Amino acid sequence: MEITMQTYKDFYLSLLKNYLIGSIVAIFGAGSLIVLSTLSISNEETVVILSIMAVALCSCAALELIVFTRHLAPIKAAFSQRKPSLHTQEKAFHQAQMFPELTFKRIMGPHFLGSTVPAISLAYGAISAGYLSVPLHYLFIAALVSFIITCMHAIIEFFLASKAIKPLLKAIRSKTLLYYHHDLALGQSSGASLRKKVLYCGLYIGAFPLLLFSLATQLQLTEAQYGLSAEYWSWAAGILIVSFFSAYGGAYLLFQGLIEPINLLHREMKSVGRGKTPYINEIYTDEFSELVGGFNKMVLYLNEREQKNRELLDGFFKTLAFTLDAKDPYTAGHSVRVAEYSALIAKCAAMPEDQIEQLKNSALLHDIGKIGIKDSILLKEGRLTEEEFNEIKKHPVIGAQILAQSGDSETIAPLIPGVKYHHERYDGQGYPEGLSGERIPVFGRIMAVADAFDAMTSDRPYRRGMNAAKALSILADGRGKQWDPYFADIFISEMKKSKNLDIKKHV
Repeated sequence: MEITMQTYKDFYLSLLKNYLIGSIVAIFGAGSLIVLSTLSISNEETVVILSIMAVALCSCAALELIVFTRHLAPIKAAFSQRKPSLHTQEKAFHQAQMFPELTFKRIMGPHFLGSTVPAISLAYGAISAGYLSVPLHYLFIAALVSFIITCMHAIIEFFLASKAIKPLLKAIRSKTLLYYHHDLALGQSSGASLRKKVLYCGLYIGAFPLLLFSLATQLQLTEAQYGLSAEYWSWAAGILIVSFFSAYGGAYLLFQGLIEPINLLHREMKSVGRGKTPYINEIYTDEFSELVGGFNKMVLYLNEREQKNRELLDGFFKTLAFTLDAKDPYTAGHSVRVAEYSALIAKCAAMPEDQIEQLKNSALLHDIGKIGIKDSILLKEGRLTEEEFNEIKKHPVIGAQILAQSGDSETIAPLIPGVKYHHERYDGQGYPEGLSGERIPVFGRIMAVADAFDAMTSDRPYRRGMNAAKALSILADGRGKQWDPYFADIFISEMKKSKNLDIKKHV
């Protein structure tokens, strides 16, 4: 709760900071620059005008605070409760999506009226009382200038609020997923559409600076005594600079609002092209929300299809292993047990999940090469002759050749090293290539331990399987000679835990 409440506080402070800076710049910055630099007034009249602006700022702030608090209420309710209802969460999410548009309306309504009405009224009173010596029709022009500046301020605040709500939307969504397993981002977006954003911003960039300049020029030419003098051009340059940076700021914020989701989608689509399926957690309040939602549905479908393919492949490998083991009743379940033992070692060695999955599949198929061995040798009861044993020793290479010819190199290639090298010894006395130490592929070293343990504890026609304790003792004696000491130690340590000694009973 503390984390989400901090998110709300950060959101509140961000909006407050943006509003105060924007209001001060709009009223005292742009407003005073245009009015004071345009009108020919005395120092006393300047003080009167600045005082009127200060009163107008306080008035609009007080009126707007009431509306601002009302707009925030549904959002605050979601963050102030430990476990708010689903309805409360949905209402807060909807309100947060609407907040940029509500910000625009708040500035165009309470803000504009709360500043303009008192300012015009006070200015009229000052003119009537003789504190200001300007024509009354200037008040109408001042109201128009105030409206234009307010529009420019409102659009800037709209884009700043659009950025500020993102952490808030994420927090509300995460909390709803946690408590109700309901994804609010999959619903219809409630925010302003791209069409509105582009049209309003185009109007702001193209028309408002020109209107502002035209009105200010009208006042300046009325006040000027010498026509288009050098002073006029100096004044005009200042007004144009203000208009330019204001228009540039709006265009930049619009551009950022458009390019960010485009870049995000482009980046994640490239990830999909590389075989990854990332889920986009960013939340947007316009048409980009539908694009992101469509992308996430595509990712969900790809993940489901990948999972089904993986299950089909796992089922195929297990079927193949059971078919192979079924040839010999004494080795029934051997491949599955070797796969489980191998996965146990890999997990304890902190191998990545994808490698563990590949290792299990490789272990399931580790004896597939025995398909190429005559049944008379493979199923012989009693000890093998040296010639027969040499035939048996060919099965790792035969298995690797069978897999290499499968055609699905991306899936099968990682499985081949385990199949081919699971009979290599750490001291180099194994087969088929006599590799030693870490020259033996890691799958081969792990499977050698797992295969040996299951072979020692399984019954054979010519002997009964030994108990687990004795088999583990043999593994301990052979560590560094026949088996990789690191993986042998891991296996011995884990198998001494009673829960793992039951693997054989369940397969």
